[in-house]
Amino acid sequence: MTAEVATDAVPRVLPRRRVGRRALWLTALLAALALVAMVSVAVGARGVGWDDIWNGVRGMTDTVSAASVNKRIPRTLLAMIVGAALAVAGATLQGSMRNPLGDPQLLGVTGGASLTIVIGIAFFGLSTATGYIWVGMLGAGLAAAFVYAVGSLGRGGPTPLRLALAGAVVAVAFSSLVSAILLPRIEVMSVFRFWQVGGVGGATPQTILQVLPFLIAGFLICLASSPSLNALALGDELAAGLGTRVRTARLVSSLGAVILCGAATAVAGPIGFVGLVVPHVCRLLIGVDHRWLLPFSAVTGAVLLTGADVIGRVIARPQEIEVGIVTAILGAPFFIAIVRRQKMRAL
Repeated sequence: MTAEVATDAVPRVLPRRRVGRRALWLTALLAALALVAMVSVAVGARGVGWDDIWNGVRGMTDTVSAASVNKRIPRTLLAMIVGAALAVAGATLQGSMRNPLGDPQLLGVTGGASLTIVIGIAFFGLSTATGYIWVGMLGAGLAAAFVYAVGSLGRGGPTPLRLALAGAVVAVAFSSLVSAILLPRIEVMSVFRFWQVGGVGGATPQTILQVLPFLIAGFLICLASSPSLNALALGDELAAGLGTRVRTARLVSSLGAVILCGAATAVAGPIGFVGLVVPHVCRLLIGVDHRWLLPFSAVTGAVLLTGADVIGRVIARPQEIEVGIVTAILGAPFFIAIVRRQKMRAL
């Protein structure tokens, strides 16, 4: 894939046509986000009208429909911020590792967060949302470091193929360990069996307020790293020649991705393929400049996860399919297409 790179060291004036195209796509994505958010609030096991939506927004729960809306609003907001977080984390990891398969789940980062949260619940009585978030970020960071260390063994260093293989093995191992911990503990299993497949049905305003500062911090770190990610796309040697501290750039950008992934996993469970699909779609729309790619990925990820949540509620009425299952169904064909088309060397 040809890399269009814009760094602070190599300034470039964008043609007006390209800026206009990006502005057009951003407007379209924001409109799509507003539309899918309204659909998410209005559609579910019970249909609601505009009066009920307005009453729910005002906090009134005097009717069943208004009460339903009052529950769907936090769910919609959580789906939007988790989708944005996972998409930005995926785009950052792909740029940092120059790996087209840099999805938090495929690289084992999500699995590490899940494992540490389950360990905290089963063995240490972890029970608060803030505790889940801190422990999830710790697990995501340890998993990312372990995958990178394993992928760096041998000659050639951490190539995209080695990182993808190491991440896949680690993800499977972590998933098996989570199952081994949960299966003998029925009380833990009954509470977190839906969390394990990933979902936003348990959203509350308190949960959103607790996780939002962490997601904002992670996004700001990733966004601040965008010039360095553009430099890394040129290759380590050329990036170093342009004055970029390659190891520091990778460490800082990966830290932002780990915060986003760990916090999102803590509140919504392990949701895959959002971080894989969204960055590739955004590159087709607006190019590979991370200063644009990360914000576009955030909006597109919010649209994708919120839409997937709506699909899961509609196709199985009056029951619902967890959003993690829907994203896996949507993302698996995309994953196969990437594997077939990419040479697995670099972005």
